[in-house]
Amino acid sequence: MKFVIVTGLSGSGKSEAMRALEDMGFYCVDNLPPALITKFAELCYQPNSSIDKVALGIDIRGRKFFEKLYESLAYLEKENYQYEILYLDCSDDVLLKRYKMTRRNHPLSNNIQIPEGIKMERKILESLREKASCIIDTTNMKPKNLKEEIGKLYSIGDDNIKLMISVVSFGFKHGIPSDCDLVFDVRFLPNPYYIEDLRPKTGDDQDVRDYVMNSKISEEFYAKLIDMIHFLVPQYVEEGKQHLVIGIGCTGGRHRSVTISNLIYDDLVNNGYRVIKKHRDSMLR
Repeated sequence: MKFVIVTGLSGSGKSEAMRALEDMGFYCVDNLPPALITKFAELCYQPNSSIDKVALGIDIRGRKFFEKLYESLAYLEKENYQYEILYLDCSDDVLLKRYKMTRRNHPLSNNIQIPEGIKMERKILESLREKASCIIDTTNMKPKNLKEEIGKLYSIGDDNIKLMISVVSFGFKHGIPSDCDLVFDVRFLPNPYYIEDLRPKTGDDQDVRDYVMNSKISEEFYAKLIDMIHFLVPQYVEEGKQHLVIGIGCTGGRHRSVTISNLIYDDLVNNGYRVIKKHRDSMLR
């Protein structure tokens, strides 16, 4: 039985996530009052149940029932009903833009402005975010990207490794991605930004990649980094972790971080892991 509770900030993509799971054959129930989770789980886990994949959408619209959520989750754990929490996150600025584009109000902003509603919701959901099995930051995602990531995360089959690894390049000046489990700073590596011909390019270009890696420091660092990742990933698999986010950061997120992220991605794919690659800031100036 795959029992997934989908939640997160309003406007972060929960509806798209539920549609993606439904397309994958999940039985989806949106906005189920948290107090009914236990009854629903009991039905799904009955021996004669034909349902083997379930996704429940829980959001702040059921706020008056929300205090029952943790009680319900505690019951599931006590009765050994296995469940996962998929939490969708997003930056406040992007959430605000989405609300303005759709001309919809935030569920908590009836008597306050939308930014205040977002902050209030983030605070209410903070404890739930800490319990999440997987956090997806949709700040720089299109619906297609979110569907792809969920497809890889919850694809089911004997040949699939349960752990999904996301390798994310970013620029420190734009902030560290909120969902990173591991963060590595590569700002000490040779910087193509100071080479006029390389400045407009990114780490996806071979000449940029060659420049970054053409030093003993770069070679030694990458060898040690990939060796540590090879050590850590099996430990996370053994622990039962389902989503690992590795963040690689340089100053602007265009050259060095992209180069190292690409190398890590290629290595992990070649070693049979399920991997997603995202260059968050490579197109920013």
